Amino acid sequence: MERVTVDANATVKQLQYAIAETLNVPVSQQLLSRNRALLLAKGADRDAASFTDMKNLDSSLSSLGLTHGAMVYLVYSGERVVAGPPVTPHGTFGKKMTMDDLIARQTRIERQEKPHCSSLSLDRDAANSFQNYVHQSLAFAVKRGGFMYGSVNEAGEVSVEFIYEPPQQGSEDRLLLMRDMEEEKHADIIAAGLGLRKVGFIFTQTVSQSKKDYTLSSIEIRQAAQLHAESEFECWATAIVKLEGNDEGGTDVHFEAFQLSDQCVKLYKEGWFVEDCPDLDPKLSRMAKDVVILSKDTRDVDNDFFLVLVKILDHEVQFSFLSVLLGFLSPYLCFFLLILPHSNLMWAADMRVVLAKKVSIRI
Repeated sequence: MERVTVDANATVKQLQYAIAETLNVPVSQQLLSRNRALLLAKGADRDAASFTDMKNLDSSLSSLGLTHGAMVYLVYSGERVVAGPPVTPHGTFGKKMTMDDLIARQTRIERQEKPHCSSLSLDRDAANSFQNYVHQSLAFAVKRGGFMYGSVNEAGEVSVEFIYEPPQQGSEDRLLLMRDMEEEKHADIIAAGLGLRKVGFIFTQTVSQSKKDYTLSSIEIRQAAQLHAESEFECWATAIVKLEGNDEGGTDVHFEAFQLSDQCVKLYKEGWFVEDCPDLDPKLSRMAKDVVILSKDTRDVDNDFFLVLVKILDHEVQFSFLSVLLGFLSPYLCFFLLILPHSNLMWAADMRVVLAKKVSIRI
């Protein structure tokens, strides 16, 4: 999802030019509609005759019921380049080694039996808010992700209390995080004031992905490994949300939780993962050097070898926890809101209101 700004009295044509300038999508390739079914339309169903609500280019956006914050769906042909955050691989290569060195350093890929995170419990309101937006607004047609904030006890049981969704660009099989580190820092400060911290990353898989034969794709494995390595948190968890068919012919939203194995994170830090492999089955990750799996030499590793299943639970936020903390932190949060840059003021205020509502519901 991306934001485009136009005047209050702008027309559809002016919106198209704003999209062309901001998102680098030529006007001739744009098909706009307020109907989210546009995201799932394929081939002949994606022609202009099927989505005519924004066909009149001289119509004002206000006459179409579009106001500040409204959502418009866009489909375009071709490709465009979206600048993302730099990724610096770790590790060094090129050192000369003897045959003895090669044998000594031979890497065996093995499954990890137990996770460091013994369970992951999601607050019901936070989980429902995250999946409901993807379900109702995006129809699980594009990916969406967010950082989970919570706490962990001595038994390795992680409890998630809220989810922060950074700026991002999602497609059918990729999720590009365009992280604003200042905004992320503000989220960390508010979380720390509530005794919480980043504990993991949650993302959705699209409808098209659910038809493929893998748990996590190679792209998802690399992204999860990058965030896990960055966190330096032993109990860091990765959660996925997807649609699955039920016995009645419908679909249900399904949550799963995993940890990446210690070996997977270590290999990522050392730069073993190869990124550009367009012809490789997405259920496999290619290594930069040969590894041994079940006594066979290979460079292509089934992603399931890197996943450790985590028990997933849910809970409701406790009144005693947030009411006491919000009462204690209220003057500090008010001061914090006053010193925030204007662009982040509404975001922080909204977060506090949401937390306050969770308390008031249970009074």
